[in-house]
Amino acid sequence: MARIALFPGSFDPFTNGHLDTVRRASKLFDEVVIAAMTNTNKRALFTAEEKLTLIQDATQDLPNVRVVTQPAMLTVAYAESIGATALIRGVRNTADYNYESGIADMNANLAPEIETVLLFGDKRYRFISSSLIKEVATFGGDVSALVPANVDAALKAKLGSERHE
Repeated sequence: MARIALFPGSFDPFTNGHLDTVRRASKLFDEVVIAAMTNTNKRALFTAEEKLTLIQDATQDLPNVRVVTQPAMLTVAYAESIGATALIRGVRNTADYNYESGIADMNANLAPEIETVLLFGDKRYRFISSSLIKEVATFGGDVSALVPANVDAALKAKLGSERHE
């Protein structure tokens, strides 16, 4: 039986921190499914289709990684539907840990057969968040070392006319 892990997130945009987490998870599981979702509490910069394409391009060298847009359903229900036995979550700091532990407890309550696996972020990327990337890029800051090259190009194309330099 294949060991499948689901890595859910809004990925708006997909960062090098996300990519590092996916690379590491791909060594632990037979298949990693990245589910690009919409966070209704945030204003999205990229559409679901754009995120799908950007993440696919950034992870194309990882043969056991697949990218989907998650349907509107509970993450654990989607994980069950694809046969995933683990949820991957990246943790940068204690605030992330506290937040993720609450979600992990709820998910364990809903689907006890699915484990949450926390992967601590590489120190090079612990300060990166998608919100911070968008903020810096909006004002013309250089984020090229913090996101995959295709995402950097997409940010420049998307924000080119919107920048507040």
